[in-house]
Amino acid sequence: MMGENRARVVALVVAVVVVVVGVAGNVAAAQAAVTAADLQRVAGSLQMYVDALPQMAKIRGYGFQRGQAVPINLTIGMYQKTWKFHRDLPATPVFVYGQCPDSATFPGPTIMARHDVPLFVRWENHLPASHILPWDPTVPTAIPKNGGVPTVVHLHGSAHPPQSDGSAFAWFTAGFAEKGPAWTQATYRYPNVQPPGNLWYHDHALGLTRANLLAGLLGAYVIEKPEVDTPMDLPCDDDDLHLVIADRSFNVDGSLYMNSTGVAPNIHPQWAPEYFGEAITVNGKAWPFLVVHRRRYRLRILNASNARYFNVSLSNGLPIHVVGSDASYLSAPVTVSNLLLSPAEIFDVVVDFSQSPTAEVELLNSAPYPFPTGAAPGPLNGKVMKFVVQPNGPLDPPDNSTVPDHEVPYASVTALPPTTMTRYIVMYEYLTPTGQSTHLYINGLRLEDPVTETPKSGTTELWQVINLTGDNHPLHIHLGMFQAVKMQQLVNLQAFTDCMTAVNDAVKCNVDQHAVGPVVPVPDHEKTWKNVIKVPPGFVTSVVIAFKLVDTNQTYPFDTTAEPGYVYHCHVSATLHATCPFYCVNIFF
Repeated sequence: MMGENRARVVALVVAVVVVVVGVAGNVAAAQAAVTAADLQRVAGSLQMYVDALPQMAKIRGYGFQRGQAVPINLTIGMYQKTWKFHRDLPATPVFVYGQCPDSATFPGPTIMARHDVPLFVRWENHLPASHILPWDPTVPTAIPKNGGVPTVVHLHGSAHPPQSDGSAFAWFTAGFAEKGPAWTQATYRYPNVQPPGNLWYHDHALGLTRANLLAGLLGAYVIEKPEVDTPMDLPCDDDDLHLVIADRSFNVDGSLYMNSTGVAPNIHPQWAPEYFGEAITVNGKAWPFLVVHRRRYRLRILNASNARYFNVSLSNGLPIHVVGSDASYLSAPVTVSNLLLSPAEIFDVVVDFSQSPTAEVELLNSAPYPFPTGAAPGPLNGKVMKFVVQPNGPLDPPDNSTVPDHEVPYASVTALPPTTMTRYIVMYEYLTPTGQSTHLYINGLRLEDPVTETPKSGTTELWQVINLTGDNHPLHIHLGMFQAVKMQQLVNLQAFTDCMTAVNDAVKCNVDQHAVGPVVPVPDHEKTWKNVIKVPPGFVTSVVIAFKLVDTNQTYPFDTTAEPGYVYHCHVSATLHATCPFYCVNIFF
């Protein structure tokens, strides 16, 4: 299937990824009678700030020989167990990652990798014969012939061979009893060659990603590079924390709620375009608290929610110093009062609690849902967690950390680099006559359609991403790194949309005559090489994409020409393949 031309190019295939959850019929029936009021009542009964924020176990992704970091092999499994999301909530059945069932957690362990030291991970599926959540077989999904929960792991933000990318078609069931058509190997190789930064790993199975993530299959991953990290003197050790934010709804019995009836059930009986939980969890606890001392803390914040955006701020006005976004540092820190995180987006920040004027500080959320034109958050989803600020004790070490003046030279695109190709990437949403969403496509294409984008390895491209839907969409690309450089509103939007619906060609529809509205500046704290960019509705977002290692300007040191390639997609509405039901793309070198 790989011709000579494909061996010389990167092929980006528009893939449609959907929401699906494999589940027994009795689970769906049990949830069918649950109302929004029931879910709000359960969440509202949980007292805030009574559970301490946990930190997930850290697994070192390298060994040492003669003082040098060397590659190692890890085995990480996926297990069903129960998890306490709140002191007063019954234990919840979840799917979680861990090196064994006892140590598996929600979210999974944090993997600490070393730059340029490969890590080999054998991912094992130990999940049961059926899902704990409902799923919809009418959307493209992995359905094994003999039962089981299909899974496959994607390391979000990583540069790695295509066989280790976690293709939606490379799924497998427990014990590798059944495997998807793109499955090739049980052990994935992560070269860790890209710049240091924050990544995360999560399920990526076709049609089941939304459900598998909702069930708990996600975890943090960090690539460290001491020669870059250490001179910055950022807070470290106990002052360096992960905050994995995820909204969830719970049934009275403590089980996770997921809708069993779709928004257009005559078309998709169960599928819904978005999921918004009533409770906000951080590191697997609903509205936790964290005791901090009067010193600086580094907070690596990941929004692992299905569709919810978070616009976070500190209740007493403390500034937030942003040092990184997704898998890259910034050129220099940017100080903000609030921070907008899309699903799947990561920000690396420093907060100086020595400057706190109060003994308690809430982390608040003001993002409407759906974003940006939905309902304002209420008393439950408007709060995330609380920091309890205590004086430094006599045994506390001095705080010698800093917010550095400068970071890395390769982060920001100060001038548009030479590009080999300009492409138009268009997001469409398809509705019923009554306005219910049935599916969303990129460039009007389905997952099954042929490759349409063919960027070459080692090059930079300019993508004009046009959002014709009503919501903001987080666009994610596998392998490459990108950053938005311009966001310009479309004028006469309906006329342009009508033309695009008819001919599906931005040039023929005179996009340049429509992309003349106000320009919204890209926030300074997003000016770096990212893995997720926000694409506002009714806008053309100009995106520079580098299909290479951005810190060294080198091509990838592995074969990118192999099947099954890579993908790009929207990360809303199910956090991938269940999200914007049909946004995804494959990449071949």
